[in-house]
Amino acid sequence: MGFNLFTWWSGKTFGTWLQTLRTGQEVGRDGDGNIYYEGGGKRWVIYATDNDSSRVPPEWHLWLHKTRAEAPSQVPLPVKAWEKPWRPNPTGSAAAELPPGALSAGKARAASPADYNAWTPGS
Repeated sequence: MGFNLFTWWSGKTFGTWLQTLRTGQEVGRDGDGNIYYEGGGKRWVIYATDNDSSRVPPEWHLWLHKTRAEAPSQVPLPVKAWEKPWRPNPTGSAAAELPPGALSAGKARAASPADYNAWTPGS
C-alpha cells in the first residue's frame, strides 16, 4: 500500500499517505531523494530513509516553514562564495567532528598553565 499503519518513524503514515494521495502535488526532490509536496495550504516531506528532520537541506527547510514562497526547485537560493555544501548533522556518529585533544579522539590534552600542581611540603 505504500505506508505504515502503526509507526511514524520509518516512513509515511496512513494520514500522510492519504493527504498526499488526495491533495499532494510534488514540488521537488533533494539530493538525498526526499520528496517535497504541497497541497491544501500545507507543505510536507516524505523522507527517502528514516524520518530525520536533520536530513532536510536548509533551502528546503525555508520552504517547508513558509519562510520562502518559492520552492528551491523553482527558484534556487543564491550560493555565496564562502558557503560550504550542506551535509547532514554528524553528531553522535563516527563522522562527528572532534576538537584537538578530545578524549574520544584518543589524544592527550596539551598542557596548560592553568593545570593543577599538587602542593608538596617544604617547597
